[in-house]
Amino acid sequence: MLKIYRNFNLQKKHKRSILLIGNFDGLHLGHQKLFKLAKTYSRKFKIKMGVLTFDPLPVMFFNKKLFNYKIINNYQKKFLFNRIGVNFVIIKKFDKKFSNISSINFIKNIIARKINPRIIFVSNNFRYGFNRTGNVKQLISRENIFNYKVINPSPLKKEKKIISSTLIRKLLQTGKLKSVNKLLGREWEINGIVKKGRQFGKKLGFPTCNIDIKNYVLAKPGVYSVRVKFKKGEKILKGIANLGYRPTFAGKKIILEVNLFNFSGNLYNKSLNVKFCSFIRAEKKFNSQQSLINQIKKDLKQAKIDLKKKYE
Repeated sequence: MLKIYRNFNLQKKHKRSILLIGNFDGLHLGHQKLFKLAKTYSRKFKIKMGVLTFDPLPVMFFNKKLFNYKIINNYQKKFLFNRIGVNFVIIKKFDKKFSNISSINFIKNIIARKINPRIIFVSNNFRYGFNRTGNVKQLISRENIFNYKVINPSPLKKEKKIISSTLIRKLLQTGKLKSVNKLLGREWEINGIVKKGRQFGKKLGFPTCNIDIKNYVLAKPGVYSVRVKFKKGEKILKGIANLGYRPTFAGKKIILEVNLFNFSGNLYNKSLNVKFCSFIRAEKKFNSQQSLINQIKKDLKQAKIDLKKKYE
């Protein structure tokens, strides 16, 4: 069972553990490489494996205008940590006070005194402390003083590019979903609550679930084939989704609308996991409702072909 801490008051069994530090936004293949290696150390030394991560993401704290940014939300992150086999997670609230801690005090007072790990795993670009002055080199230089060992594996590359959350965001924004799903090692998904919308889809004959995407990164607006899970243990349903502003109806807020195949029922206020399978086309404005209906029929046909190819 994954133990969640909101402070540094760790139970004794979680001291002298393996500690992975980072945002881990996306938990992509590069992150997974780090966790896989950490797990081998966990088994070898028979010690627990934990994570120190931050909420909000530091970049979002320092840039208040940066809203749509996350690849995964906190719920998904915890789910994935649990699946990986992490024993505990420290989710530190990133605020002004925490950001003002010097890099040396971060090592001495938080890492060494409070968490007291035996082994620390970090990526090359890890920065910490006031004005991000701390780095991996500094962390390694204090190993003997504070009785820990730093493991800093080389980053994972695919097609000569380092796999990173930044790269995945760029690929999502340009509609390169196939590449995104390869780098994640799974389908990118949005988790959200179904809200009552203006029911444009229903009026057109294609009822949809409307989901507010909160602060997820904005993937390229358009039409996607999707798979949807809405209840633990329930089978995954297939469908089609429109992520966008609905220019035909003068929409101003981006929204995710999902039409489920062969489904009838009320999903209002339910939590859905929408897995993005293929990018069908970019969003565009239609001159009439009939031309939009004709296009939706084509999109549905394409979505069914894509999903059949991949999952049947």
